[in-house]
Amino acid sequence: MRHGKKFNHLGRKKGHRKALLRNLSLSLIEHKRINTTLAKAKALRTHIEPILTKAKTNTQHSRRTAFSYLQSNDALNELFGVIAEKIADRPGGYCRIIKTGTRKGDAAEMAMIELVDFNTLMLENKSSKPKTRRSRRGGGKKAAAAVAAPVVEKASSEEE
Repeated sequence: MRHGKKFNHLGRKKGHRKALLRNLSLSLIEHKRINTTLAKAKALRTHIEPILTKAKTNTQHSRRTAFSYLQSNDALNELFGVIAEKIADRPGGYCRIIKTGTRKGDAAEMAMIELVDFNTLMLENKSSKPKTRRSRRGGGKKAAAAVAAPVVEKASSEEE
């Protein structure tokens, strides 16, 4: 019985699931963006976010803890080097999952999981556009123009 076991087992035994998440983690650290199924992406996010949080403090203990999950010195150096610099000021939410539709063969939901701070296209778009305060009260430019236009027409028809 699976009482109280809330994480997704992904249809695998513990050893296979651990190996799968380790390999997905290594690929995500190496490539910064991978395509996989939605279920695996969600499981990977819960697996790797605590590791990324550990990478923010470059101590011997956090390195050994991260190594126990990853088992790769190359990935560890990348994690505590390039990735740790970019995520240093972020309070959490290091991964983004974007649904990409269904797979042709078995109609499985596919998703792209990426590290948020490494998507340069999205970062450029956010930095170039200033933030504006948005209101849902109907007081936007289009509503103001629509209200102002009939008033002007009525005023011109009264003068004639």
